[in-house]
Amino acid sequence: MWTRRLVAVLGVLAVLLAGCDRAPAEPADEPLRPRWQPLTLPAPPGASGRPLLRDAVACADRWYVVGGLADAAGETRPAAWSSTDGVSWAALPLSPSSHYGRQHVLYAAACRDGRLVALGAKNGGAHGNPRTGTWSQSPGGELREAPAPFELYAGPRAVSVARLAAGPAGWLIAGTRVDGAAVWTSPDGERFTIREGVAELAGDGRGRTVAYDAVAVPSGWWVVGAVLPPGATAQAPLAWTSVDGRAWRRVALPASDGRGQAQRVASVGGAVVAVGPVRDGFATWRLVGDEWRRAGGFGAAGPGVSTVDALVPAGRELVAVTGDGGGHGLWLSVDSGDSWRLMVMPTPVPDGGNSAVAVASQGDRLLLVSDDGEASRAWSVGLPTVDR
Repeated sequence: MWTRRLVAVLGVLAVLLAGCDRAPAEPADEPLRPRWQPLTLPAPPGASGRPLLRDAVACADRWYVVGGLADAAGETRPAAWSSTDGVSWAALPLSPSSHYGRQHVLYAAACRDGRLVALGAKNGGAHGNPRTGTWSQSPGGELREAPAPFELYAGPRAVSVARLAAGPAGWLIAGTRVDGAAVWTSPDGERFTIREGVAELAGDGRGRTVAYDAVAVPSGWWVVGAVLPPGATAQAPLAWTSVDGRAWRRVALPASDGRGQAQRVASVGGAVVAVGPVRDGFATWRLVGDEWRRAGGFGAAGPGVSTVDALVPAGRELVAVTGDGGGHGLWLSVDSGDSWRLMVMPTPVPDGGNSAVAVASQGDRLLLVSDDGEASRAWSVGLPTVDR
């Protein structure tokens, strides 16, 4: 997916110089072996195609999976599924409103009060750039593309439209414009307003910023990302906080050598936790009061650029999905990121190309969707059944 490739490109400077001397992963406990149960997502109405599963989310006793379908010629169209129990699924009706919307693959999702909002994109135009849009669920259950002016997400100032978060104050998209990190805010998940060039959030004399992810908290929002200082060859991890999505305060995250990126953030058990690649693997940062502190971490020994593809709370636990150029990894933390254990995935998934892995949780159940570039699959597991 284009957003994943963009994360990898922006991350090259952060790890390139460290790649030749990356420390091997520390010895780990025996991997956890969940008893995965395969799920069946029915074919949506209309022309047949290969499912492209890209993200999953759950809230208010509802589960959602989003993605698309690709036909034999490679043409795509959006698709989404819902479930009330995480076991039996139904395809959602979709209503695109634009030429590119009819070709979207939905790549990021968030939900609030059982209602789904998603981001979709399709590369196109003279330069092959992503044509991005938002989709919101109507009271009747239909997922509708929201009409939007071209330069709201695309145009000459566009860089990335990365992740979507939902909270009591509404909806927020984290991404990047030509002058650095930016957000889009909406009270209803339909009409988004861009906040770019904002002091502290955007790049300035301290360097160029990029935003990767966001999470809602009782006081407002946290966004995580990185900054490339002037003359530097590697990015440093950053976080931003805002009450209303308009004014932002910047906070540097500690990194032993000043290198790294905070690529995903989640709230678990009242704690805000961020995860991202650093020189020797992956780091965890946890917000303690008003201060971000380095918590635990876990190693990576893959041949390529390291990325964090997902971070979700599962009860009082955290589940992370990572990529290291060789394959995807699934990790579980029971102590808000202080320590991590590898979980065996139901099937190996390569890292790169059109592959993807996403997770969602609700109660004691974890949902995993994946695409290995040839087929998409979905599984679920009850976390208490994990053999510890």
